[in-house]
Amino acid sequence: QVQLVESGGGLVQAGGSLRLSCAASGRTFSTYAVGWFRQAPGKERDFVTGISRSGVSTDDAASVKGRFTISRDNAKNTVYLEMNSLKPEATAVYYCAAVRTPGIVVVRSSYDSWGQGPQVTVSS
Repeated sequence: QVQLVESGGGLVQAGGSLRLSCAASGRTFSTYAVGWFRQAPGKERDFVTGISRSGVSTDDAASVKGRFTISRDNAKNTVYLEMNSLKPEATAVYYCAAVRTPGIVVVRSSYDSWGQGPQVTVSS
């Protein structure tokens, strides 16, 4: 497992942008696939986007495709989530997660390391 620390949450108006960062501990971060999930009040924690350990492959949920971008810098042990054209329904706690595997993982229960989850609030 790795320890994950997220940053970059906050309040933004609809149509605006935010970038979340997920910094990992350890020297083996490049062996971990990473995903971003979000959980709105009273709802399940849902997959948003994921990236392979190399960073070559990504996969997005249909609801964010074309507006959210995941990327990683393995030299800095950090994964980023760029969120553009934000909508009020994107309001949620956002979690990054990691699992030691090469490919993209979309199933929440497959991840064994989780960050603390910063709040993202999009006002209308």
